[in-house]
Amino acid sequence: MRRLVLLVSAVVFVDTMFYAAVVPLLPHYADELGLSKAAAGLLSAAYPAGTLIGAIPAGLVVARVGARPTVLLGLGLLAGSSLVFGFANHVALLDAARFVQGIGGACTWAGGLAWLVEAAPPARRGALIGTALGAAIGGSLFGPVVGAIADLTKPEIVFSTVVVVAGALAAWAATTPAPPREEPQGLRDVGHALRRPALLGGMWLVVLPAAGFGAVTVLGSLRLDDLGAGGVAVGATFLVAAGVEAIISPIVGRVSDRRGRLVPIRVGLAIAPIPLCLFTVPRHAIVLAALIVATTAALGLFWAPAMALLSDAAEASGLRQGLAFGFVNLAWAAGMVVGSGGGGALAKATGDAVPPALVAAASVVTLAALLRRRQAESMRASSQTGGASPVREA
Repeated sequence: MRRLVLLVSAVVFVDTMFYAAVVPLLPHYADELGLSKAAAGLLSAAYPAGTLIGAIPAGLVVARVGARPTVLLGLGLLAGSSLVFGFANHVALLDAARFVQGIGGACTWAGGLAWLVEAAPPARRGALIGTALGAAIGGSLFGPVVGAIADLTKPEIVFSTVVVVAGALAAWAATTPAPPREEPQGLRDVGHALRRPALLGGMWLVVLPAAGFGAVTVLGSLRLDDLGAGGVAVGATFLVAAGVEAIISPIVGRVSDRRGRLVPIRVGLAIAPIPLCLFTVPRHAIVLAALIVATTAALGLFWAPAMALLSDAAEASGLRQGLAFGFVNLAWAAGMVVGSGGGGALAKATGDAVPPALVAAASVVTLAALLRRRQAESMRASSQTGGASPVREA
């Protein structure tokens, strides 16, 4: 089990590292290629757009051929697309490479996390997902550093190393025992699961923080640049933010196993609107950097429990874990596309304050809905037991 946890953690670490490497490069490409905020948002959104398109197909691949072949496919797509991105000098080619990289990410995440969860007892699901997320966030920690190095040297050199790293991970995965094959599932099973409110609710709780993070990533990096911060400073900001997230994820994963999935999620919903609404207030780069760290820390309270909640709901619907994490990928990618791509376009049309404010408003509405649901469930439990015992949340 330990070897599998290390393997999956390494795979998602590398995937997110090269995904996040684009953050400090956005000002570089904006200057070199004359990108507007909308075009920069589109470049940032190309990866999650690929994940959005590839999410359910990747889950179906896991359900049909198994987790290990799907992870190997994802690593191959990651290597090839990253190499193209490093040598591209046109925005359309950069967008296309990031899109294919996103499809590869859908494969590695669906295959890797399904592989991990199928081998783990349900009582440790949140903790193990949190561990993998901590590694992934660690990758996003180093991603901006990699991007800053590419900005200071050459993208061709930095992104060429992906081929070597992905090859080493593929060799590791090929020699790791794979889970047993199960009966394949198809689109009919997906359609049946999508009619369950619990699964749709779990997806929304992944969409929401992803949209917030997507908006903050694009607008935060560009605002830092406008306030005089260079590529290294932008990278350092998101490095610290990801470090805080990496610490938080395993902790909230364990809390969700012990106290219920919704406990840390409600805390995140209560805290996140505050820094989101203050996003355009800072007039100094260091203050904005601190606010970005606070925002990503608040959003980090969602990830592990929301993914575990969605995994639980998919399992209750009769879905294999490959498709469960296909839904996780779908929800994350939808949020990131809306937050980064839509957020960039909306900011250009209305101002930088509007996209984070919309995420803040959605968080408040979601928190109110969860509190009403909790109150209703407590009243039902009280009427059935005479007030003798509370209901533990899923």
